[in-house]
Amino acid sequence: MTKQHRPTFRITALTLVLCAPVAAWWLIGDLTGDEARQLAAEGVELDYAVRPVSLGTAGDRVVGVLACVGVVLALAWLLRATARRRLDARWWWVLVPLVGAGVLLGLAWRVLTAGGIGANIGAGLVVIAGGPTLAVLLTVAAVAALRMRRSRPRRGPHDSE
Repeated sequence: MTKQHRPTFRITALTLVLCAPVAAWWLIGDLTGDEARQLAAEGVELDYAVRPVSLGTAGDRVVGVLACVGVVLALAWLLRATARRRLDARWWWVLVPLVGAGVLLGLAWRVLTAGGIGANIGAGLVVIAGGPTLAVLLTVAAVAALRMRRSRPRRGPHDSE
């Protein structure tokens, strides 16, 4: 990776990692069941593990579409930079687990904010299975980043960065 592409890479990678959970959240959509929706329409108060946050239908759509566009553009730029050998392909060992973790967070948020009557069993399953999966994904990304940092050639005191 050349010096001139470092800020662009960082910004693009950050865009990808931050947009992935929001895009997943929007694409997955509300997971409240049809039965629960019908009961809510009849005036029954739904139970939530976590109350959903919404900007309204239009606001949620704008945020979701922008996140999807951010993911697509960031992926396109990173793939192009990799194909042109301006980006070290080993960075994908960091980025893919981070994007996977983001998608898992988007899914978890949708499961945790699904309305229902009674216990939300999905919320418990997300915590039990999703927590360790998230830990593994973040660990893989951290180890890959550390390995890349250690394999980088050392610079002498007179070398400029």
